Amino acid sequence: MSTKMNASDDTSMTGPAIADEAGANDVARGTGIALWRQIVERIEAEIAEGKLAPGSRLPTEMELAERFGVNRHTLRRALGMLTEQGLIEATPGRGTFIKEPPLRYPIASRTRFSEIVSGEGRAPGGRLVGSRVETASAEIAAALRLPPGAFVLRIDMLREADGVPLTLGSHWYEAERCRDLDLVVAATGSVTRALETLGLGDYRRLETRVTARLADEEERKQLSLPSGRAVLVVDAINGDAQRRPIQYSRARFAADRVQLVVKN
Repeated sequence: MSTKMNASDDTSMTGPAIADEAGANDVARGTGIALWRQIVERIEAEIAEGKLAPGSRLPTEMELAERFGVNRHTLRRALGMLTEQGLIEATPGRGTFIKEPPLRYPIASRTRFSEIVSGEGRAPGGRLVGSRVETASAEIAAALRLPPGAFVLRIDMLREADGVPLTLGSHWYEAERCRDLDLVVAATGSVTRALETLGLGDYRRLETRVTARLADEEERKQLSLPSGRAVLVVDAINGDAQRRPIQYSRARFAADRVQLVVKN
């Protein structure tokens, strides 16, 4: 026979320990303050007090609903408000986490994703989303100094910090000059190492343009963003030692997860 456990008695839940002293889990009924609002205030306080550290995972919805003695609908309304406030963030397949402060991302003559993320004390990661050879648009052909109609190799990558999607990047290269680059990227997981393999590793930033807009459907899917969130779009041209363009890139950053820092 199963026995329903009082939320205040539950000390076995996964994730970080949320205040478990007697009475700390109760939400008061009949006070005129909505139950979901009390949950919001309780979790806000625990974040402010350091009981819930940035990057830590919250218990599941079922565990939180049991802790506070509310139904899932009430609990989800509270989590929705905390998400809107930028205090928590849900990542599909991983759970809901206390949001970390924006990652400082310097834009300089030599910009390398893995080095930047590691330097901020976070673990870089990512994967190849896809690649194909296509005809260069007028913008890309001009950026790479190619004739109209030239073929370019396009590589799309998703990059993460501590498993949280940070940026979705599209990179274009002269197809003939960078033949099989996508295969090396797939094997190494790194554009920098792949370019080094082709003798083009010491590339430098020649130009950067930054704009902002609402994320489209594909960006929301890949970056795990709710509707209405913005992305920072960073268009860049990178060149070799002779300042000959070798890469045109368009990175779409989750705007609330990064702080772009321009280095002089």
